[in-house]
Amino acid sequence: MRRLRVLIIGAAFSADLHSDGYSRIGDLAEIVGICDRDGKRIDRLAERYGFQGYTPYTDFETAIAQCECDLVDICMPNFLHHAVALKAIERGRDIICEKPLATTVEDAAEMVEMADRKGVHIYYAEDWLFAPAFRKAQEILKSGKVGKPLYIRARESHSGSHSPFAQKLCYCGGGCMVHLGVHPISFMLAMKENNWEELSAMTSGGGNGNLLHREMEGEDWAGVFMRFTDGTYATLEANYVTAGGMEDVMDIYCEQGCIHVDLSFSGPLKVFSVPGLDYTVEKAEITTGWSTPSVDEKYNLGYCGEIKHFVECALENREAQTGLRGRDGLEVLKVIAAIYRSAREKKHITKEG
Repeated sequence: MRRLRVLIIGAAFSADLHSDGYSRIGDLAEIVGICDRDGKRIDRLAERYGFQGYTPYTDFETAIAQCECDLVDICMPNFLHHAVALKAIERGRDIICEKPLATTVEDAAEMVEMADRKGVHIYYAEDWLFAPAFRKAQEILKSGKVGKPLYIRARESHSGSHSPFAQKLCYCGGGCMVHLGVHPISFMLAMKENNWEELSAMTSGGGNGNLLHREMEGEDWAGVFMRFTDGTYATLEANYVTAGGMEDVMDIYCEQGCIHVDLSFSGPLKVFSVPGLDYTVEKAEITTGWSTPSVDEKYNLGYCGEIKHFVECALENREAQTGLRGRDGLEVLKVIAAIYRSAREKKHITKEG
């Protein structure tokens, strides 16, 4: 069976998440190129996941022009997604793009339009859709054993990003809503086939208006109430003011039951340590005392499943499932833009308004 040839652009945080997925499916994909301005970062990534026989690059334009690959995996800061994607799409490559698809609706629309014109696929990397716990929740919903969903509440939150690219609007396009809230929004839109009707939102506003991170241009708290075409209501939240580690939580209230999902803190392992462990869960400030260390965190958060899905889709020249296509990433950005508009103008927003 032919293996998919992958060029990874970027060798930092997102590349680590994706590389773990590739390392588990060596029979389906091979890493033929890794690009990063920091050559040592390339070496560390390759060594960590056992990649061999790849070509290192320090410039993404050179990498895309020279690397004989089938797919370009964009693991770069938000503001670079658009430029890297257009170069790869122009070359006729399928791409994987991390969330958000771009920093503006206009840039995302250009990416989707160009991919359609060139006949290539954009695979939008929304890991929640492959998190085993969330997939099990969807199976239960489809079984009908808890009845129709009526109201859904979901959030992602942690203590804040220290990346310089998360501090400025020009680099990221927003604050916690575009970085963290993008996950529950993507999940809800995928569940509802992008069919929403109205929303009303509030945010902390950014800068001096923030609850805690006043040096950050984007907001450190954001929430939105949404109503979907089928009558389902949802409250979706994101914040950078949560201490103790990342929270990925969803509550689904149905006609005949309810489902509660906690990706980050429910697990079979509990440890007490006086000096502290090396690692427990993403964004945990301390690891001393009692803790619940994550078990195979990247798999449980969905990264491994989404990478396998994208590789299989690319090998078969087909689209990803709903929620993981380029046009789904564009719809997510449209909703986030509406959320920011609602908060800024203090007004109710309809999809057609």
